[in-house]
Amino acid sequence: MRITTLLSIFLSALVLILPSFAMAADNLAHPTQLGMLPAATPSATEIHNFHHLLMYIITGIVAFVTVLLVYVMIRFNAKSNPTPSTTTHNVLLEIIWTLVPVIILIVIAVPSFKLLYYVDRAKDPEMTLKVTGYQWYWGYEYPDQGGVTLTANILKDDEIDPAKGQIRLLSTDNPVVVPVDTTIQVLVTAQDVLHSFAMPNFGIKMDAVPGRINETWMRIEKPGVYYGQCSELCGINHAFMPIEIHAVSKEDFAAWIARQQADQGIQAPADDAGANAESAE
Repeated sequence: MRITTLLSIFLSALVLILPSFAMAADNLAHPTQLGMLPAATPSATEIHNFHHLLMYIITGIVAFVTVLLVYVMIRFNAKSNPTPSTTTHNVLLEIIWTLVPVIILIVIAVPSFKLLYYVDRAKDPEMTLKVTGYQWYWGYEYPDQGGVTLTANILKDDEIDPAKGQIRLLSTDNPVVVPVDTTIQVLVTAQDVLHSFAMPNFGIKMDAVPGRINETWMRIEKPGVYYGQCSELCGINHAFMPIEIHAVSKEDFAAWIARQQADQGIQAPADDAGANAESAE
């Protein structure tokens, strides 16, 4: 009976785990999907790798403890072992069960500290994106592109156009546009209350704190549309301030910035003007 119960538990867990190995076809979650969204940045890739390492360690510990418990139940029950041992100490065993957890913790701690330093801030960023959280929308600024600004509000249900790929509760009226293969410094703050700028595909979840600027970074490796949401309870419309980021080629980004500068009456910085002249030649 015990073997049957253990087998049923194992099969049930297997059914739940298997879907997590299927990669999502795009950057959105799917019904019954387990696991994380596909990584689009080096930071997200490193976070996923660390997660997989922990899963291997946890699975090994659970398997070992399960086998040990089954062995003890079979080998040392009252029927199989009517005369129990009176042993109270085993020096070697006590050393082993002290050292093994320490080794496991070291194996976890070393890559975790490396990961913390890796995702902390960008080295030699190529551009900056400033993100400001408001109740209840996001504001964005491109200081390196002459101070181009935009605000992004959630699209209401009657404004959603599926033909344009817009998605309920995730699409915004002004998507953020950034270039791929570019190291982007992201400065995050808030105007009123605590918010949190969270982009699962990028491995980013940074608190937006009024009066303080927090820093993170991203380097998107493939074009696409990526979504995130505020992940800090910030008021009645907390669930309705999504993040929509369009990652495009550097050429398309330069063209988009030029249109934004023209619309906002911003003169292109000297370095941008020179770059545009060189590309035109």
